[in-house]
Amino acid sequence: MTRQVLVVAVGLGLTGLLAQPGFATTANEQAVRLDPGKAIEQSEQAVGRSLGNYQLTDSTGAQFALSDYHGKPLIISLVYTACSSVCPPATQHLMIAVGEAGRIFSLDRLDVLIIGFDARNDTPSRMAQFASTQGIKFENWRLASANAATIGALLRNLGFSYVSVAGGFDHVTQTTIVDRDGNIYRHVYGDDFPLQMLIEPMKDVIYGRSSPYSIGGIISRLKFICTVYDAAAGRYRIDYGLAFGGVIAALSLLIFGGLICREWFRTRHAKSMAR
Repeated sequence: MTRQVLVVAVGLGLTGLLAQPGFATTANEQAVRLDPGKAIEQSEQAVGRSLGNYQLTDSTGAQFALSDYHGKPLIISLVYTACSSVCPPATQHLMIAVGEAGRIFSLDRLDVLIIGFDARNDTPSRMAQFASTQGIKFENWRLASANAATIGALLRNLGFSYVSVAGGFDHVTQTTIVDRDGNIYRHVYGDDFPLQMLIEPMKDVIYGRSSPYSIGGIISRLKFICTVYDAAAGRYRIDYGLAFGGVIAALSLLIFGGLICREWFRTRHAKSMAR
């Protein structure tokens, strides 16, 4: 993803945030606004890092560690429950994007973790209320929070930055894709990002880069090759015609190569007999 595209995405994510009543721009608040360019730079520097094994508490009060998610790709979304403008629509859009990803990959191949970064107010009960309000009732989704020290360390690890302003926080809307080994693979910015921005890197972390040499691995590789975005329909689909065309092209090359080899051996044999 180019820096220019990232700047545009973050700009889109910040637009709605700055427009809400609690974030009316004043001369004093201008001084504490986030610099989108610096926010992007800090966030992108986190790509490739391993996430620490932070201890969190989910919306039911149960404690867990981030390492519990190792072995399966994880999507992390950062919100604060008092947000009334950007976080709710961003969460709704993420539900649509993950639903589309699940239609292609199946939902049991990924997990989603929504973390409240307002350590003072984002308690388990507030996270549960946020889940209820947003209609989050999926088995592979979890909402969580933690104490201030843990949240601060986790946000630094993720490269996430924010500043306090009247009525809430000024922050970049950031969704993070973590691979099966617990490494930060990609950040997606904005509360209404194109589906491709999430699903393309998800293709990589789910089955794109290292499929095993087995029937299941071969099928996964075929799905990776054949999953394409249909701009007209606004959704992804599996086009096995791509694989069929590739097989035909490969067979054609093999046949053509075989004919060339046969003619070369025939010519060589004829020259040897002439001697």
